[in-house]
Amino acid sequence: MLLPDYADIEAAAERIAPWAVVTPLLESPALNARMGTRVLLKAEPFQRTGSFKFRGACNRIRLIPEAERKRGVIAFSSGNHAQGVAAAAALFDLSATIVMPADAPRAKIEGTRAYGAKIVNYDRKRDDREAIARRIQEETGATLIKPFDDPFVVAGQGTAGREMAAQARAIGVPIDRVFVPASGGGVASGIALAFAHDSPATKVMSVEPAGYEGMALSLAAGMRKAAPADKPSMADALQAPMPGEVPFAVAKQYLAGGVAVSDEDLARAVSYAVRVLKIVIEPSGGAGLAALLSSNHHHKGEVIGIVLSGGNADPEVIADCCARVPQP
Repeated sequence: MLLPDYADIEAAAERIAPWAVVTPLLESPALNARMGTRVLLKAEPFQRTGSFKFRGACNRIRLIPEAERKRGVIAFSSGNHAQGVAAAAALFDLSATIVMPADAPRAKIEGTRAYGAKIVNYDRKRDDREAIARRIQEETGATLIKPFDDPFVVAGQGTAGREMAAQARAIGVPIDRVFVPASGGGVASGIALAFAHDSPATKVMSVEPAGYEGMALSLAAGMRKAAPADKPSMADALQAPMPGEVPFAVAKQYLAGGVAVSDEDLARAVSYAVRVLKIVIEPSGGAGLAALLSSNHHHKGEVIGIVLSGGNADPEVIADCCARVPQP
């Protein structure tokens, strides 16, 4: 199995630099006061397409040999990877086909279509999205851009961690612990790899919805384990029951552990982000903030880093979270 190393993250950062946004590292006096420590927020909703996913998609697409580009790309995704692939493909004049669940958030479907991608819908309860993508790949010869189980996608996502560590160094604030949303584990493992090189003392934690804590279970077992996944989560982008092979092989070396959050925790994070931080995040993108606000997953006085991984939510979802937790 080919695994990424820190040199791959450095190469990815250089490769995507002309197109990817260096997202800000933000700090809120109100959040610091509430938590009794400094909290630094890596704001990936300000990334191109509204999430970190553009990083990995752009890096992987840039590596497609010229002779194969005319056949286009294909991906399967509930939305953020879909938009990342569609946007990167449009930048380099490649056709893109995205296999998306029919119940994906409207904002994600519309965003993907706006970049010119062809969308193939599937039923997430009955259909096998990977099988659908493989069939289309066999018919067209398109390059499959996996959402997380690809070393070059993981390296691309790791550029967010490299930036975050550098930004913290620039203000002279070493981060003790970082909370990163996880599904298949691409961004959590990539960021953990980056911090292992740039800030070895920093502990990186994955955060998953309750019932989908496959990374936490796998880390505890020392091998890939599937979570129950017995009921839907409002975190539509974090519903992979088990981490990918590549992300887990990286994560078991570098992640310090994993925690789970409830839908109530996620709603609180979205409401807090809107009401106090003045940032729109989707429930999935707020998992790290949810872990911080909802329980004691850190030690007193630790400087905390939070990856706000995306902001692609339908307005109704944001409104529902704010109504559900009016005083977050």
